[in-house]
Formats: sequence, C-alpha cells, structure tokens
Amino acid sequence: MADSDDEPITLSSHALAALQEFYGERDAHADKVEKLKAAAEDQHAGAQPLSMDAFTEDWNESQFWYSDETATLLAKQLLDGVREDEVVAVVSAPSVFVALKNILVSDISLYRVEDYDAVMTKIVFIAHTIKRRRDQVITLTLTSISSSQNAADPNTPKPKKVYLLEHDQRFSVFPEFVFYDFQQPIKLPAELKGSVDRIICDPPFLSEDCQTKAALTVRWMSRSTPRLVVCTGERMETLVTKLYRSLGAHTTTYEPVHARGLSNEFYCYANFECDAWKFREGK
Repeated sequence: MADSDDEPITLSSHALAALQEFYGERDAHADKVEKLKAAAEDQHAGAQPLSMDAFTEDWNESQFWYSDETATLLAKQLLDGVREDEVVAVVSAPSVFVALKNILVSDISLYRVEDYDAVMTKIVFIAHTIKRRRDQVITLTLTSISSSQNAADPNTPKPKKVYLLEHDQRFSVFPEFVFYDFQQPIKLPAELKGSVDRIICDPPFLSEDCQTKAALTVRWMSRSTPRLVVCTGERMETLVTKLYRSLGAHTTTYEPVHARGLSNEFYCYANFECDAWKFREGK
C-alpha cells in the first residue's frame, strides 16, 4: 500500500476559494500601497497636489477626514508665521497633514493668512476691471499681484521638520510618518520630547481615556508653549479645556467640517486667535 505521505495534497473548493481570496486581497493591498507611494512621490516632486481620495476612511480606526476647505484652513493657521527653526507635529489628523504637505510644496502657499485674503480681494477687483474694459488687453499674472502684496516669496521660511503621528500604516508612505498609538502616549522617538513648536491634534475617540492620553502626548512633545490646535467633539469641551489649560487653550468659534459629514458636533480649540476664529465668550 502506498505511503499516505506521498499522496498529493488537495484542497476543498471552499478552502481553495478562501486561499484565492486571501491572495487577491494581498495583491490588492500591495497594489494600493504602490499607488500611494507613487502619489506621495509625485506630490513631493511637485507634479500634482496630493488628495485624501487616495486614502479611504476606515471607520474601525475612527477615521473621518476633514473637508478640503477645513483641512487647508487648519494647516494654514498652523503654519502662519512659521520660522525655519521650528518643528511641526500633526497628531491623528492626516487630512490636515496632506493639506500641509500641499501647502509646503506650493510656490504660493506660505502667504501669511491676512496677506492671502488681500491678494484674493485684489484678484476679484482686477477681474471686475477686465470685465468693464473689454476694449483693452490686460495681462494678469499672479506673480505681479503677490509681489505687490509682499505675500509669496521663494525665501519664505518653512519649518525645520514636520511629523505625522498616526496609527494607520498606509501613511508610512510619507517620510514624516511616525507610528502612534494613543494607548502608549509617549512611546515615540526621543527626538520629539520637548522639541515641537506647533501642534494640531485630533484624538481618534471621544472618550476620556483617549483624550487624556492624547493630551499627554501633546504636553510631552511641546517646547515651552506651542502654537496649539485641538479638534474634537463638543461633548469633550470641559475635559479638553481642562487638559490643555496649562497651554492656554480655549474653545473657539470655528467648527471644523468633515468631508462626509459627522453626527457629532465638532469644536476647534486653540491657544491663539486669528482671522478664522476667536475665543468663544465665557469659554
């Protein structure tokens, strides 16, 4: 009788289907990673702006991306007035990080916020002038507008370093990625301790445990009093203002908007006022 060890191994139809599904998912994941790497490289080379469309939301990770308008506004406020010796950290807010990346590679990105508004006002004014004077040829260049407002300058300071602290490994395609688990709030590279000048944080969960540990991360990273923005649910207000009181944070008038909507009311907390928000009265 033949040795059973010599018999060919066969799989049931169910096992074979499961194996094929596994390989299909593995190949699809590898393909997605390669596409994300290519998108990141194209954006780094200035080929095209990076979009969050490359990263689908994972609700198991409590991921809810901001709208492009909100992400860009938050990124601009985080960078406003940045110096070349400063370090920026984005904690659990990858859509803001992507907006920030787009800003930093853009030739016209680092307008001071008030100058940007002035430039856009002038563009609108000139557009109306062109419409009224159709008999004349008027050449409009962004370079002439920006220089007249002292807005864009190739020598505008950019931060010394930017970090993205994030749990989702898909974002490891970016060199700024640092794996972050709020359950281990200070299990981070030693170079981050007491070194960050500008921080935005969006704790992934609306729980006291998550909010408290995220705040511990922020305080551990902070150099003196950083420029700070925290975005999270309205129901966390009492806890958040308590956790960040030492850093001067208050509830602001700005309410972030999510691309796909969100049932929970969302607040923006910060330790500075700007054109985009003021501190709420009594807060």
